[in-house]
Amino acid sequence: MEERNITTTTAATESQAITTNAGTQEAAISDERIPGKLIGAIVAVGSLAFIGILTETVMTVLFPQLMREFNVDTATVQWITTIYLLVVAATMPLSSYLNRRFKHRTLFLAAVALAVLGSLIMIVGHAFPVILIARVIQGMGSGVATPLMINIILEQSPKSKVGRLMGVGSLVITVAPAIGPTVGGAVSSILPWRAIFVIVIPIILLVSLPVGLKCVEQHRPTEEARLNSLQFVSIVLALCGLVMFLNQAGVAVSAAVSGGSATVSGGSATVSAVFAVVSLIVGLGALLFFGWSSKRSFSPLIRLGWLRDPMVLLHLIAYMLLPIVGIGFGYVITNVAQLSLGTSAFLSGALVLPGALIGAFFAPVGGMLYDRFGPVRPILGAFFAAICGPILLLVFSMRLTPVTLAGFYFIFGFGYSLGFSNIMTNALRNIAPQFMPDGNAVFNTCLQFGGAAGTALFSTILSVAQAGAGEEGGATFRHATAVGGSWTFATMIGIVAIAICCLIAAFRIGAKRNSRL
Repeated sequence: MEERNITTTTAATESQAITTNAGTQEAAISDERIPGKLIGAIVAVGSLAFIGILTETVMTVLFPQLMREFNVDTATVQWITTIYLLVVAATMPLSSYLNRRFKHRTLFLAAVALAVLGSLIMIVGHAFPVILIARVIQGMGSGVATPLMINIILEQSPKSKVGRLMGVGSLVITVAPAIGPTVGGAVSSILPWRAIFVIVIPIILLVSLPVGLKCVEQHRPTEEARLNSLQFVSIVLALCGLVMFLNQAGVAVSAAVSGGSATVSGGSATVSAVFAVVSLIVGLGALLFFGWSSKRSFSPLIRLGWLRDPMVLLHLIAYMLLPIVGIGFGYVITNVAQLSLGTSAFLSGALVLPGALIGAFFAPVGGMLYDRFGPVRPILGAFFAAICGPILLLVFSMRLTPVTLAGFYFIFGFGYSLGFSNIMTNALRNIAPQFMPDGNAVFNTCLQFGGAAGTALFSTILSVAQAGAGEEGGATFRHATAVGGSWTFATMIGIVAIAICCLIAAFRIGAKRNSRL
């Protein structure tokens, strides 16, 4: 009897010790602190990415001024944005190779040099081709900085804080394009457009550079990775072909609806349509070759084996679809406001600001919710809230005011910023750590492609609605723009709904896997 009591007491003591140790470990994990140098590194690299994305969207508001200064038409001036997006999208696939081959600090210094050089050329350049060269250089800098920031977060963050730090990183992706029109409208109303780049250079040299030199660290060894030139050329051709297809298809459709007489960049609607078809064939062919070559290569540019997981693939599809709406919204809001509601360029840009500010606050909050509750409720709840924005815009599309336009976009911005970064975070957590740089490269490339697709898609829809509606400023033209806005909002609802369905399917796959364990 005494032995039994001793045994029972011992077992109870051991059980209590195990429980105490588990509780202590859980408390230790929850109390993990974020290193100060990691915060500094995110600020330094993130500010470079932020500036790059900001200047991308700022330029769209400045198109009328640039057209007058360089004596070019609308389609030609759009190359300032298009070529930037092409270069960023083409540089992103290199991030996996660069992350394995070079130290973080080396990549950071390269991004600083490219950002400063591109800004200097933008300041002194007085010919349109020179401006395009500057945009190419700036695009290379952004293409290096953005994935570098994500890689630093994924590699160096405490496991219990990954979600909130990815939310902070998401500020770069979501807030910069949202406030770009506001900044562009404000600057253009009081200063020459080149002042934007005069302001940018001191920020890079006096803030980003010294903080980065002190805080950017290397926590993993580099590898003797080799650059597969053939695969790089193929992915560049694929991305350029697909982006050019979207651009020229929109031009062809707009010109055809206008009566086929419109000429863009020296070509008719037929020429644009032919160019779009050729671009699509080249893009898809190069993409298929890249996938085929990657499977057979000993050292592929991007390792794609992790995409065989349907759960990760569904996350990637949603992550590519949602920026079509998120980034495209900036174009839609400013154009509907000016061309339908008759607001000024400054006011139309300011309408985007409330949604951008809510994004600045709630992106890290979304990451904290992810860390605490897991992926399902924070992500799905966020996008069920986000879809209410375009639904309300569609319902009130023919009787919008500047206040309701900004207010309904605010609802979308709240949900979008709350859940968007968590999609990538959750996907990359479900792949092997050694493949995270590859996943980061693919996700960021799809993000850029989605943004480019959104602008091309929505500009085409508005152009089709405006075709034959008379001159800009007339009542018929304003009504046609409002109709185009309603078509655009309906398209947005469909895109967000498809993304939500992809995420639901992904979470069901994950739940089935967990039930088998």
